[in-house]
Order: sequence, then C-alpha cells, then structure tokens
Amino acid sequence: MSIDLTEMSRKELLQLHKDVEKALKDAEVRERTEALKAAEQAAAEYGFSLDEVFANPAKGAVRKSKASPKYRNPENPDETWTGRGRKPHWVHAALKNGVDISDLEI
Repeated sequence: MSIDLTEMSRKELLQLHKDVEKALKDAEVRERTEALKAAEQAAAEYGFSLDEVFANPAKGAVRKSKASPKYRNPENPDETWTGRGRKPHWVHAALKNGVDISDLEI
C-alpha cells in the first residue's frame, strides 16, 4: 500500500494525518486489550488472577518474616545482629580486637 503524498493537497494531507492519528489510537487500544487478555490467561494457567500476581506485598499478600538474631554483643546482650546488612559498630570493634566472628554467635 503506497500513497503518493506529492499529489495530495494540504487539506487532504491534514485529513490523512487526522485519520492516521485516530487509527493509531484505535490500534493501541486494541493491542492493549489483547495484551491484557493474554496476561490474564497466562496468570490463570498458574492459578492466579492478575490482581494476585501484581498484589503489593506491603498490603499483606506476601510478608517476609523478620530475621532472627545470629550474633550477640558479649558486653551488652541487648545488642544483637542478624548477620544481614551493615555490621554494627560493636561487631567491627570486636573483630578489630581479634575476636573471631564465631565467638559472637548466639
């Protein structure tokens, strides 16, 4: 399909432009609808709805349990560390003083 744009008047070109914009919007709506249906079918194959797949974990769909402490400060038993994230200052100080990390395990 080829259109000779050089033979068209400005008015015809403007109308063609409007028609193309409308056709693009319609095509986008149609393709989004098809994509949504395909996504719903794919989720259903696994036994989920799209709402369940995209549920916000902060709203209770999936909750991570809090990690239990793995290390304890021998000088202050109230200070513990799970072994995740940055090491607390007391761990750095103990390691600097030659204490083995396994000596701090609970």
